[in-house]
This record gives sequence, structure tokens and C-alpha cells, in this order.
Amino acid sequence: MIQFRPATQSDQPIITRIIRDADINPMALDWHRFLVAEEKDEIIGVGQIKPHGDGSREIASIAVIPARQGQGIARKIIEQLLAQEKRTVYLTCRGQLESFYTRFGFRKIERAEMPPYFRRIIWIANILIPLLRRGVRIIVMMREPENLDADKHG
Repeated sequence: MIQFRPATQSDQPIITRIIRDADINPMALDWHRFLVAEEKDEIIGVGQIKPHGDGSREIASIAVIPARQGQGIARKIIEQLLAQEKRTVYLTCRGQLESFYTRFGFRKIERAEMPPYFRRIIWIANILIPLLRRGVRIIVMMREPENLDADKHG
């Protein structure tokens, strides 16, 4: 049975390894922000909500070990992280993943809607990444908080 828990300091090396093995951005991997998926005392997946200096918050570093991919673990990590988040959340991803994230209420946004952090990062990403990986385009998506008052009156 998979359990979800906040990461501890001793999880940091495993978090870093899983992120590097997944070939995603290895920057800002502070264990304090991570949720880990664990089964039989083995971490099999990770994810975080990362705050930025402009006040925006990003769901990031979603990764599952190769042997457990395709089993819905990433989906469960995302659901757990979003369940705790009451503010607007952003993410950056390859354009090919847009339909995956729309299932969670995210929508692609254009530059004019992006907080300053994402305007900077998307500009840099879409210059550098196509040089390294042909055909890859990075997009920014946003998920606005659900109407909490509707739950109280529904």
C-alpha cells in the first residue's frame, strides 16, 4: 500500500536522485517542501509546491521511479499536493503534457497572465531547451483555487 508523507531531511539524497534520474530541473530541491510516496519503506515518487519570490506557487518536481511509472502514482502525488493548496498554483511542463494537467484543473496561460517568475523562466526555457532537445516546447499552466464558499453553501 502506498503511503504519502512529508519528506524528512534524510530523504534529501533520494529526492535528488529521483529528480535527476527523471531528467527534470534539479534546482530548488529543498526537502522541506516535498511530499513523498512510499511503499514498504521505499520512496517511489516525489513532488513539491515551490514558492517563488514574486509570491507565486508552483507544483514541481513530480517524478516516479521508472519501475513504478504508469501506475497512477504521479496522479496521486499531484492530487495530494493540490488538496493542501488554497491559492493559485502554476506549473511549467513540456507542451505534450498539457492534456495530462488539464485533468487537474490547470489551463495553459499566455505570457500576459504569468507572474514575473514565470515570464522570466519561460523566456529562458524556450530559448535554451529547443537547442538541447529538438521539438520540445515549454508551457506555463495555471490552476485557480476552487470556490471554497460553494462548498459551504452546496
